[in-house]
This record gives sequence, C-alpha cells and structure tokens, in this order.
Amino acid sequence: MKLPLWRGLAVLGLLLASLGPACAQAPLLRSLSLTLDTTRYTLGEQMLTVAGEPRLYFYYHLDDQAAELSVVPTVPGRPPRLLPSPEFVLQDSLVLGANGEYHGTLRFRNLTGSPFVRLAFAPAADSAGGVARARQVVSLLPLTNTALDAHLTDNELYIGEERVIELSSDNIANVRPMAEWTKGKDIDHKLVREKNGLFLHVVPNSLGPHSLVLRAQTERPRLDDAGRLTYQLAPLRFDFVVKASRLRFLTPERKDVVYDEAGRTQGTEFVLDDGHNFELRHTYRIEAQQEPGGALVAELFTRSYLSNDRVLCTLRVYNTHRQSEGYLFIKDGDLARYITNFDITPRPRIAVLSVLHRGGDWSQNSTVSPGETVDVRLEGESLLKGRYHFDGANIIPSDSSTRSESAVIYRVQVPLSIVRKRIVIFDGSTPTSFGLNVQEAKRPHQLNFVQVNYGAGPRPITQLNGPVLYDKTISDVVFSFNTNAIDESGSLYGRQYLAMDVRTVDDKGNLIDQRTVDQLVICPGEASPRYAYYQGNDCQVGNFSLNSILGRKTYDLDAWYRIIITVRDIAGQYSEKGYSQQIELVLRRHISFDISVSFPAGLLLKSVDEPGYGSFSGISLATLAQLSFYAPDRINKLRPYKIGAGFVALNAFNLAENATGRDLGLVVIGSVTPIRPNAKLTFPLYLGAGYRLSKGDLFFLLGPGIGVSF
Repeated sequence: MKLPLWRGLAVLGLLLASLGPACAQAPLLRSLSLTLDTTRYTLGEQMLTVAGEPRLYFYYHLDDQAAELSVVPTVPGRPPRLLPSPEFVLQDSLVLGANGEYHGTLRFRNLTGSPFVRLAFAPAADSAGGVARARQVVSLLPLTNTALDAHLTDNELYIGEERVIELSSDNIANVRPMAEWTKGKDIDHKLVREKNGLFLHVVPNSLGPHSLVLRAQTERPRLDDAGRLTYQLAPLRFDFVVKASRLRFLTPERKDVVYDEAGRTQGTEFVLDDGHNFELRHTYRIEAQQEPGGALVAELFTRSYLSNDRVLCTLRVYNTHRQSEGYLFIKDGDLARYITNFDITPRPRIAVLSVLHRGGDWSQNSTVSPGETVDVRLEGESLLKGRYHFDGANIIPSDSSTRSESAVIYRVQVPLSIVRKRIVIFDGSTPTSFGLNVQEAKRPHQLNFVQVNYGAGPRPITQLNGPVLYDKTISDVVFSFNTNAIDESGSLYGRQYLAMDVRTVDDKGNLIDQRTVDQLVICPGEASPRYAYYQGNDCQVGNFSLNSILGRKTYDLDAWYRIIITVRDIAGQYSEKGYSQQIELVLRRHISFDISVSFPAGLLLKSVDEPGYGSFSGISLATLAQLSFYAPDRINKLRPYKIGAGFVALNAFNLAENATGRDLGLVVIGSVTPIRPNAKLTFPLYLGAGYRLSKGDLFFLLGPGIGVSF
C-alpha cells in the first residue's frame, strides 16, 4: 500500500524526531505499532505532541497491561534490539513474521505511576560482541478512561461537623488527591486517598441547602470529544441540607491516659481530631456530663495544628474515667463544644499474686516446680493496661474468662530446663516486685522404685503384700533403689525422703529388737531431665543394709522369728499424703525336733508270737525323740501328728510286789495329738511297734496317753 507523499514525509519527519541525539544516523525502524486487546496503535498515526515531543498514545485499562509490539527494521533481516527498561519487560524475543515484521510481547509495569515510558532501540551486537548505543527512542503516552462515583444515602450535614464519604472508582490510583482543604465555601472539602480507597471529607459552614461539585483530576490523561488531552474527570455533584451544629465526636490518638502525679501537674501530650473551631493557645474544660456544673475530669490546652488534620494538645488529668462510664465533653467554659472518650486510669499495679496447681486450690504460695503448668492470678489496678510476661516461663492460651481491670489469670508453663530460682514478672521491659519461686519438684512417688533382697534376689517392695515365708537363713536384708524410675519427662517427683521402721519379734510375738532410720534421701538418677540439680551430699549412694542398724543380726534369728519393716514417706517433707509399705519376713521351718515325755495309759500290747488281740497295760512312761511337722503356708502352726523313737517303761507305775507285765521297750511311735495352742497337758493317741528287752520279743502297741509339754 503506498502512502500519499505528504503523509510519507510526515512519518519520516516523526521518525527523525524520535532519534534524539542520534538523529544524524539512519533510523533503525521503518514502522512500529502496539496492539492492546483488539486495537492497534501505529507510530505516525496515533501521535500527540506533549511538551514539544511527539508521542505514540494508546489506551490501557490495567497497570500491568500486556501489548503486542510489531516493528519493521529499516534493513531487512536485521531486527533492532529493544533495550531493557524498568517500565516494561519483553516477555519473549522478537520473532520474524509475515511482511518482514518482527513481533514480541511487552508487559508494562505500573503504567499509572510511571511518568515517562519510552521504547529505546539499538542495533544488534557487532561481531566482536560489543553493544551499540541507543539510536532510536519512541516516546509513549499511556491514556486511560477513569470513572468516579459515589453512593450517598444521607444528605444531611451539621455545621462544623466533618463527614467522610467514600468514593468508588475503577482506577483509584489514577485519581489525584487534593493537598489542601478548600477555603471560604459553603461546604469545604478535601479529596484524600487512604487505606486503598478514595474518601471525600466535607465540612459545612452555612445553613440551608447547598450543592458541592467535585472536579477531580487524574494522573493519566484521556482524550476529550475534541481529541485533546484532558486530566479533568467528569464533575461529581452532591446536594446537601446543612443543619445547625451538633456535638461532634473527636477521635483521640490515644485511647488511654495514665492518671498519676506527673499527668496532673506536668501534663501529657495529646492529639485530637481538628474540630475546625478550636482556638489555639486556649484551655478547654473536660467533664463527664453535658450540663454545666460537672466535676472536672481533665483540662485540654491546644498548642498547634498538625499536617494530618489534627491538633496537638497538652492534657492534664484530675480524675479517673472509663469509656464504659459514658462520654467526655469538651467545654469552652460551661458550653459543650465537642465530645470524645478515652480511659483515664492509674498505672498498672499488682497487689496480690495467687497460684493454682493442678488438682489444688488457689494459694498465695508462689513456689512452682520445673515442668509444671500452673494458673497465676494477678489482682490489682488497671491490669488490662499491663503488658505482663514471665521472664523464663511461657504463657500458654487458656479458656479462663477472668480478665478485668482488677484481676487477670495467666496459664504459665515452667520449662523443664529452667536454671533460674525465680521467675520475675515484667510489665513490658520493667520488672515488678512479684514473681514465682522455682523449687525442685517434691512429690511422693509410689514406692515401686525401692527394692529389697533377703536372699531371693531384689524385688520391688510393692510386690510383697502379706508375710513372706522364707525357709533359709537370712544372711542380710539389703535395700536398693532404682533411681531412674522416679522422674519421667512429663512428670517430675524430685527427691524422695524415706523413713524406715524395723521390728524383730520371736515365735511367740515378743519384741526382740526395734530400730528406726530417720531419713533416707533418694535422688533421681541420670534418666531425669533435672538430674544435675538434684545431686547433693545427703543423697543415698549405693544399697542400704539392714544388719548395719540391727543389734541382733538377721542370720542369728531362730525359726519363726519375724522381721517387720515399714518403709514410708516422711510426711513433713511433702504437701500431700505420702505412701507407706510394710514388709514382713518370716523364718519358716518345715520340721521341728524335740524330746518329749508322755504317759501312755491303757495301751493295747500285742506280741508278735502271741495269739489273740493282746492285753492292756497300765500307766506307762515314754521318753521319745520326736519329729513335729508344720502346716504349709501357715506361720508356726503344727500338724496334729508326730513321729518319734525312744523308750517306753511299760506298767511303770504298777508298784505292787506281784505286778506283772513290767518291762522296758525300745519303740517307734506315731502319735496324733489335738492341736491346742499353748496347752501343757494333752491326750495323744499312740500307734507303734517296739522290742521288749525283758521278754525279748517284738510287739505292737495302740492306745491313748497323757502328754506333758514344758
């Protein structure tokens, strides 16, 4: 397609004008165009002169708009190089297309905020690898259409009262805010951009219906109907009805002020919203009621205006106030001008500290243990203003609802690895006089870590329930301690303070020996996370021997003697009830040997050689070496039968001169005796066999007798 001569000369002139300082050299581009969405903008056609410089204009609707770049180089086959710029990025290399055009994609950056956007081209690198300087620069002029609107639901304003109206726009960044308030109008206004939004601040100055026309300007221009650049947005009209003044709420920069001597005499710097009618270097009265005659709460002295539409004041406080009690009224004399609200409270002060241990009650004992989690209650004044933390401990979230100015509750976890003896409570960076005292855990542990060895190997004493019958000699009773079983990672018990009561009784229950070990200190072993903090000179080292304290040693005890040992926690060392375990060792025997004298009477004697049932004897005298048998699993209880061997004087008490049947026999006799404890006289039943020395014959005997015990 051929261009008219005048248009060709114009394009050539624009190309030469875009060369900048390199205009003496031949241009690199024959043509250039940008395509955004479906619209193509061509160098030489879509051109505007701004500040004496021709620019290629185009419309965009996004700050990071993408555009297709199409260029035709002056020298075919040698595409120029687009130099990098912070205003855009070339997403891919220029690619040769139809009709000798090279195409690439540009991604712009912040089109609204970038004041100048230029495309700079240079020849490709020479054969030596060097890069030539830019030889052609194309200046761009981004244009955009921006809409501005507002939805006004209430058109009432009040004299002296500022109102903020939020505006909506499809490109907030392109709407230029106003640096200053308008002055001297029926309704003064100011357009600001804040919090990612547009807001129109208005302050009415005269009563009645008034209109406000907002003529906002943009950062990026657009073309008007006549094709000229304009930065003016379409006027935005507001119709208001201005009414008489009402009290305006002034927002303070601070929501709380400290009530103390310094605040009363020296005052505190205080920043308020500008009431637009404040008189500088003037003192205003602050009361808690709108009517005259209220108690003075504070005085406000205005000092200077600030750039953020606020006023710097000096506040002197004379009474306390809480926002929940109502508003504060700023008065000029007795006439209320404004209202505001903030807290005037004393400095945070802790008066009482209480601690709640798991499973316990609140107590003012501030002692805690490593690894323990407790609730800490602080009572005092203005506690919600305090920024409390526990130095060396962790505050964990809790479901406690107690949180007021007079009381707060914290759930505090003391680390297992803590090395401090005191956890100080800080208010911010200032230490208070309150804190928690860290003491090693001191809780009674079940006595399963105590083991006893009486000859059958070590066993936990908690497994020895009831008497232990032992049928060997007890050479010693040795106590050992499994120190690694005391502390666990999630539950600490600390040192264990034990006492030991020892009694030795004979087979009749008579006390033979009695000893008491006042204190055995058992320290947790190396498995405890607090092992290094438990060790001391009072810790029990090694095993404990019972013979080291007994007067009559265990190996000297006779049959059916008992050793009764009570191992218990020392109650005075713990705040809770301890444990106690009793061990009873009994020296058991299965057989007893003794010499007995009895008086068999009415024995039926049957000689081996004699026929018949035999004859009855009179009262005899038997002296026997006898074995008695104990009942199994019973303490010192005999079975009713015995076996013995010895001599029997038959008819020994028949002293008549013509007495017959008197003889001395060697016998083996079994007897059955009724079991009666401590009976001296018994009536056994005998059965046995023997040999009569006088007659020289074997015989059997059966019959009752009388037994005497000594």
